[in-house]
Amino acid sequence: MRLPIYQVDAFTDTVFRGNPAAVCPLETWLPDDLLQSIAAENNLSETAFFTANGSGDDSYHLRWFTPTTEVPLCGHATLATGFVIATQLAPGREVVRFTTNVSGPLTVARAGDRWTMDLPAWSCDPVPLPDALTAALGARPDSVMARPGWWMAVFAEEATIRAIAPDMAAIAALPMNAILVTAPGAAADIDFVSRMFAPADGIPEDPVTGSAHCITAPYWAGRLGKATLAARQLSQRGGEIGCRIDGDRVILSGAAALYLTGTITV
Repeated sequence: MRLPIYQVDAFTDTVFRGNPAAVCPLETWLPDDLLQSIAAENNLSETAFFTANGSGDDSYHLRWFTPTTEVPLCGHATLATGFVIATQLAPGREVVRFTTNVSGPLTVARAGDRWTMDLPAWSCDPVPLPDALTAALGARPDSVMARPGWWMAVFAEEATIRAIAPDMAAIAALPMNAILVTAPGAAADIDFVSRMFAPADGIPEDPVTGSAHCITAPYWAGRLGKATLAARQLSQRGGEIGCRIDGDRVILSGAAALYLTGTITV
């Protein structure tokens, strides 16, 4: 079986930065174990698979796999999939709509030379500082916020976020799959910065994480008293994300760059 594949660097306007995602269009759904094997072989933080919904519906059914597991939401691979459809498969299309198994309807829309995504805004609650988290990060946060599957450690300075060198084995042993660290931005044009670690899901450090901004953007919007924010993820590759809070939704914006088109044989 030969399948088309695209690789897109998301949240950047140039290749070799941002977060790479593989995108695989399918005519029909393949067995889950085969999808997982393809994602493991790609060895990127996410591989997105999609099929046309058909029957007069112009939307697509979208799923995301890390090298080790299927996840309920992935922002950068959603942006990458919308980009592939609107530039490669249906050139000129302005809006791409998706249905998903868990995260409801999602959209990717063209906005000049950037792309916007409409994602859910996720609330989080303060929790007592877990000693195991401080030990795993090698730095003591000012506060910790939690939601199912996530801890967000809040620090006072961007420099601390840049310097964190976590013990990945200790991070993987924590009871939350994803660990965020965040702080106010040091530059005048950046409201907040972050990094994200999820070694238990096969992603030691994610380069740029759309879904993380479903948590960080509402938090910083409330703390800073503004609905529109500029964010930067401080991984080695790095990336920039525009964020706007719209009720219970987060509108994320970013650029995308096509790196690879090809065919895989399975």
